Amino acid sequence: MNRSLCIFLIPVSLLLSCLAQHIHATQYIVTNTVPNTPGGQLFDTEIGVNFTLSIMPTINEFIYKVFEESSPDDRRDVPVLNVYISEFPGYAYKNGDNINISASAMYNIYQPRSISKWMFTSVMFHEMAHVFQWHGNFGAPGGLTEGTADYVKVKSGYYNQASYTKPGAGQKWDEGYGVTERFLEYCDSLLEGFTVKLNKKMRYKYDEVYWVELLGKPVEKLWRDYKAKYGNQPQENTIDIYHGLKY
Repeated sequence: MNRSLCIFLIPVSLLLSCLAQHIHATQYIVTNTVPNTPGGQLFDTEIGVNFTLSIMPTINEFIYKVFEESSPDDRRDVPVLNVYISEFPGYAYKNGDNINISASAMYNIYQPRSISKWMFTSVMFHEMAHVFQWHGNFGAPGGLTEGTADYVKVKSGYYNQASYTKPGAGQKWDEGYGVTERFLEYCDSLLEGFTVKLNKKMRYKYDEVYWVELLGKPVEKLWRDYKAKYGNQPQENTIDIYHGLKY
């Protein structure tokens, strides 16, 4: 290949790479559907659309980093990600590529008001992880997907370390949230990057054989080993900053 052709191909490859990144870029939209409610007003006053839009790309990139998804081909394609501040029972949930956060829950639990942005950012790490994680085409246990989302939140540092679930707590491995998150950390200690590898395996389906393939033991045996390591602690009754609200 002659030199002039090589010089021409390098910029083209860079252009194609940039184009691929642009094609897979996510558009973020934030809508406060209840601006006249106490919670809606709190959102506008203490958090705001602009702040939310400013943290979403950062959280998105952090999730890619945690899951080791450096290429667009590794990632879930999410053309548009909506965040809705609305009214419903509970705290927050994801449906499709939409995140819904309860205005009344924010109003009740964001105390003192000065930490509203921190608490909002914490739930955004969890909910955005749901958007971009793999879940075996919804075949993975719900507790595993919740624990994986909490895994991202814990990695971010946006969680209440004093009241968060302690290692060894819980009654079953797929209990979800902090219980499953701490179990995933234990599995990481057995195999570096285990949680990332498991997430990648769940791109198209979920199978409990993945635990054997990665760690050499069925998940129930791993859970028994984990519980034994921490003295078979009973279910702990912790109270975190969300006062029992699930998301």
